Amino acid sequence: MPTALAWFTALSPTRAGLSVHCAELLPALAARFAIDVFVEAPRPADAAAAGACDAHDFVWKHARRPYDLIVYQLDSTCCHDYLWAYVCRYPGLLVLHDGQFHRARARALLPDGRAGDYRAEFACNHPRAPQAVAELGTRRLLGSLVQLWPMRQPLLDASRATIVHDAWLAEQVRREAPGLPVERLDFGVRHRPPDRGARARWRRRLGVPDGAMLVAAFGRLALDAGLPRTLRALAAARGAPPWRLALCGDPAAWRAAREEAGRLGLGRQVALPGPVALDALPAYLAAADVCICLRWPSPRETRAAWLRCLAAGKPTIAGDLVMAADAPALDPHDWTTVGDPPAAPAGVRIDVLAEDRSLAPAVARLVADAALRAELGAAARRLWQARFTIERLADGYARVIDSARLAPFDDRRRRLPAHLRSDGTERLQATLAALGLPAQDVFKP
Repeated sequence: MPTALAWFTALSPTRAGLSVHCAELLPALAARFAIDVFVEAPRPADAAAAGACDAHDFVWKHARRPYDLIVYQLDSTCCHDYLWAYVCRYPGLLVLHDGQFHRARARALLPDGRAGDYRAEFACNHPRAPQAVAELGTRRLLGSLVQLWPMRQPLLDASRATIVHDAWLAEQVRREAPGLPVERLDFGVRHRPPDRGARARWRRRLGVPDGAMLVAAFGRLALDAGLPRTLRALAAARGAPPWRLALCGDPAAWRAAREEAGRLGLGRQVALPGPVALDALPAYLAAADVCICLRWPSPRETRAAWLRCLAAGKPTIAGDLVMAADAPALDPHDWTTVGDPPAAPAGVRIDVLAEDRSLAPAVARLVADAALRAELGAAARRLWQARFTIERLADGYARVIDSARLAPFDDRRRRLPAHLRSDGTERLQATLAALGLPAQDVFKP
């Protein structure tokens, strides 16, 4: 019989990027494993379409016929908050798509008046930190300083093994949880080639004149994410062909984008298509000549948007964050290759601490140098094929799943705060007894 997996994740219609990733990864694993997918309270139509179960049904399903392994795909978005109770109660394979969970735990605990639980979790995560830090956290006064205290220790203590997608986070997890099996797997995306007329059709839709360059920007497009610097760099590019900038992202950023473009006199050169559906993304990428993937500050998330640009064979301008530190790229200060040679550079890497000085020469060179764009685009495609395909990622998952389900479990949950150790069963049973109700009247068989 195939290995039976319980798979906790997020699926469509949530807007989480992880739901898109799962829609690509799970079919690649379905031939190797028997997978039951669990999500938080799916609507009946969505559950039927995705083959997903309500997470509340996991307990009785697992009690009736135990799964060989439970897999938790977890990031810091709110649609994954419910997973914490299951991770800590039923140890399994933890897949970290973020490295930073401080804001997620504050969001889950503080609005419900659970400041004491927040303090207990903070102390469990960071026992050497001053107590005053937790007090500032209860008042939501830490701001971006939460990056210093990621609050992921309970996840590690309750897991049989962990998958991460970058070398930096793998090293951090090994340091925080000695003895926990940690596997670093390159992230993967699927690329669907666009139809033959997609490039011309989308360029017309975006108002790109013949002979003009189209620069497509991905990521969080708020004013703190590189947008003003991108616009200024394009405006300052000398000797470049005509250009258009398409900003793909959250509609909440549109007003700020319009205001900044208007202030620079670039209103007619900026297109705002907003979010692009996954099935339209290959055509959208085909229309682009250069892709910009900037996000700062970053929760150390896996950047699928950047990988999709590589898969489409597009030259990219991306930040020098640790998630892609080993991918070969050009340094725009001296145009030497940084990263992991001997592979050819697949894009241009921006110093996130000096974006103004890095972004301007990167944009100027790429919009003016067609030969360099072609060279980087070809290398980007080769890099995706060598490291970042969904099939390669699925092979890595299969290998880790087979080892994780057989490995002995070093149970470290005794260190967890009381509210994470308890699944609430005792309290519910006491309540039922007080009401004179037998448990089977409430629990599913």
